[in-house]
Amino acid sequence: MNPLPSHCPFCGNGELAITGFYCRECDTRVEGRFFVTSPFVGLTPQQLAFVETFVRCEGKFTRMESELGISYPTIRGRLHEVIRALGHEPGKDDAITLSDKERQRVLEALEAGEISYDEAMRVLQGE
Repeated sequence: MNPLPSHCPFCGNGELAITGFYCRECDTRVEGRFFVTSPFVGLTPQQLAFVETFVRCEGKFTRMESELGISYPTIRGRLHEVIRALGHEPGKDDAITLSDKERQRVLEALEAGEISYDEAMRVLQGE
């Protein structure tokens, strides 16, 4: 079965309205105008799989690293992609404002083993 589209496949701009449902078991049809209200409907299958893993791992990056076999910076990047896809800007409400270059340096130092995870988190959180 195909995933439910959220926007018109022709113009790409119009939000689709579902106008009917059908039950194969009892041949029941329901017609009307139904709108999908979940913010997750616009996520790609890969993003949805990432969110499912994130929830299963209780948001713990160390568990996600071992389960997905990818590094902390990659996980963080994918999380930021999901946050943006949901219409938000990652870290927008944070009190700290590290530049992208500073944040990248910290993540590179972490990946190279130059600093510990705890130390990287303190720097990224502005402590």
